[in-house]
Amino acid sequence: MSIMQQSLLVALAEIVGADRVLTDAESLAHYGKDWTRMIEPAPSAIVFPGSAEEVQALVKLANEHKFAVVPSGGRTGLSGGAVASQGEVVIAFDRMNQILDFSAVDRQVVCQPGVVTEQLQQFAEDKGLFYPVDFASSGSSQLGGNVATNAGGIKVIRYGLTRDWVMGMKVVTGTGEMLTLNQGLVKNATGYDLRHLFIGSEGTLGMIVELTMGLAAAPKDPTVLVLGLESMEASMSVLQTFQDNMPITAFEFFSEKALGHVMEEKGLPRPFETATDYYALIEFENTGEAAMDAAMAVFEKCMEEGWVLDGTMSQSTSQAENLWRLREDISETISKFTPYKNDISVQVSQVPAFLKEVDEVVSAQYPDFEIIWFGHIGDGNVHLNILKPDDLDKDTFFKQCNEVSKDVFAAVKRFKGSVSAEHGVGLLKKPYLAYSRSEAEIACMKQLKQVFDPANVLNPGKIFDQDQKM
Repeated sequence: MSIMQQSLLVALAEIVGADRVLTDAESLAHYGKDWTRMIEPAPSAIVFPGSAEEVQALVKLANEHKFAVVPSGGRTGLSGGAVASQGEVVIAFDRMNQILDFSAVDRQVVCQPGVVTEQLQQFAEDKGLFYPVDFASSGSSQLGGNVATNAGGIKVIRYGLTRDWVMGMKVVTGTGEMLTLNQGLVKNATGYDLRHLFIGSEGTLGMIVELTMGLAAAPKDPTVLVLGLESMEASMSVLQTFQDNMPITAFEFFSEKALGHVMEEKGLPRPFETATDYYALIEFENTGEAAMDAAMAVFEKCMEEGWVLDGTMSQSTSQAENLWRLREDISETISKFTPYKNDISVQVSQVPAFLKEVDEVVSAQYPDFEIIWFGHIGDGNVHLNILKPDDLDKDTFFKQCNEVSKDVFAAVKRFKGSVSAEHGVGLLKKPYLAYSRSEAEIACMKQLKQVFDPANVLNPGKIFDQDQKM
């Protein structure tokens, strides 16, 4: 270790404490990566601040000593946004995990960024309220990371994205300045709403150190339908018919191949006898007899039209949870196959045509690859998963997938979609940003980066490469 490195570690320890600076190989590997498996982590140190002021001091130190920092939350992202591969110092928010304040009247809660999503959901439930942003990683993802990527999840069709629940925040910019934004106001027409620049910025403009999150009324008896679709095209008619006749909180889909893996791995039964290529999962609030009558009437209509071949409806909370597992357990189930994942979106009405085109592109180039589709069809967000064959090594597999990605993203561009729907750009999607953003847009984003982080110390190299060097 050089004298310069030793000096830096001493300076870091003076801010957070010597026992909260880690440099052992196991910690560097664990905290230096997210769920991305294509990039090897190589941070120089991991630090665990306990307050906003300590984060501020760390960023100021980064400017003074000219080193880069990478924010690290629950590390559940899939685009490499939290990967430290160039000797950066990782700022892990695990210690900043407290709920600081709650207002029942405002239905707002003030949190530190390291609060786990499920922790906030449980807090809201204990207060008779509801935090509606939900996804498979809610047990480990942290709010700061959710906001930094504008996470979506399974109930966007009813409740919107993370962005819609951020009522205020405190953020440390790349210069070490602390900004307090919006302060929980519902209405605030005093110029630019800067919090929306930091939401989705992936830690490249500032470090989120406090959040004021909105809560909603608790849903009444969430009830789940799983329907076997006649075709993917039929899903559009099913979605429109449900939305025309009743409010729904989720409209998800998954393929027969995905279902097969979940049933085999988790020992779950097939939801009904008929096997179809694609399935829809629909959730609605059972507010009473009228809601159930409406759901049954729409279901029968879809059967009569031939859009749905079979289906089932939950009769209890436990049945609803088990039906949700058919969808939510997919990612965990296929993880053993080292899947190549793509999180992409198009307009809802374009999903069937888009899936068909991408399926044909991948199958034509690599007919032996198994393709698993699932996602949030109600908001146009689909997850493409290509499973690695057993006889193919990881490096070769990812290289081949990267080659076909250009064709996949070309299709995204033709459909005017996004190369990243809810996991950010990070490192993995950076080469393909131009498929979804114009040169003028990217130029504006680079100018914003220069304003908030002129020394380029915050998560450099993520989203785009900044011209200025440290």
